[in-house]
Amino acid sequence: MPGMELLKQPNTGKGPSGVFAGDVWFDVIYQGKEPSRARANMVKFAPGARTAWHSHGLGQTLYIVEGIALIQSRGGDLLEARPGDIIYTPPGEEHWHGATSDRFMIHLALWEYPGPDGVHENTWLEHVTDSEYHGRRVSTRR
Repeated sequence: MPGMELLKQPNTGKGPSGVFAGDVWFDVIYQGKEPSRARANMVKFAPGARTAWHSHGLGQTLYIVEGIALIQSRGGDLLEARPGDIIYTPPGEEHWHGATSDRFMIHLALWEYPGPDGVHENTWLEHVTDSEYHGRRVSTRR
């Protein structure tokens, strides 16, 4: 008997204001069951929306699908990433990501849920300030 199955997709979720500024929606694409720890969400940011500063216990990969993403690691350049760009943030690195002020942005977020070793999935920190959001940008297409 084949093991393939059609998974029921949960309803679109609204990003909570405690960890997002502006309007953000996400669709759960995949939420693995043990032994898989993989997670994948398609996330849509309204113009000007962004995450708070945060980190992932096992890192995160973003694949930019539409629009221009703004992505910054603490103390690093504010990157302008475009469709097709893949951005990896290593475990524990504080960062934020969001849309530019004039257009929507969609990315696929890939990460792993922690195992029994006690590593936290996400650590949410303070909101990104306006001066951080409007900082000097560096394009990924140099």
